Amino acid sequence: MIILVGASASGKTEVAKKLGKLFGVKKAVTHTTRAMRPGEINGIDYHFVSYEQFIELKNKDFFVETTKYNDNYYGTSKVEIANDKVLIVDPSGLKAFKKLNDPCIFSFFMHASRDVRYARMLERGDKEKAAKERIALDDAKFDPDIIKGIDFNINSETQSIRTVTIEVYETYAKKMLELDF
Repeated sequence: MIILVGASASGKTEVAKKLGKLFGVKKAVTHTTRAMRPGEINGIDYHFVSYEQFIELKNKDFFVETTKYNDNYYGTSKVEIANDKVLIVDPSGLKAFKKLNDPCIFSFFMHASRDVRYARMLERGDKEKAAKERIALDDAKFDPDIIKGIDFNINSETQSIRTVTIEVYETYAKKMLELDF
């Protein structure tokens, strides 16, 4: 399993999409309590559930990890863990996956500067104020010096998404071949 970690607009989502297109890596579908956005499909983008359903699943130990972001819950179910899947998590999610001690889970930290991430946010239509707030929040939360469990650091600022995607997949494939089962 490929785990992608990084601040907002560091390229995680685009790399996850490109892993599917180039290499057939499937996106792990997580659960959320947030409202479905236009164009999203339940069961493809997320499993959209009510707050009550989410809490019930959490109490039944259904999730590997859960987090609350912008007053919405997100969680990855245990059934989503599999080879040739990609998942985007925050540092606390990474910590939960590392506790599994699964040798087939590899984490990649996506590096991009504040300026590049800010420009990407504006390019994708984020409001200036919201982009600045996210950058400020992400500075502390995604400091690579304090995040534990990162297997590989990837420069997602100076390379194209395609190049980053190939680097991630080739690193993952090489490490999987090195495992002796």
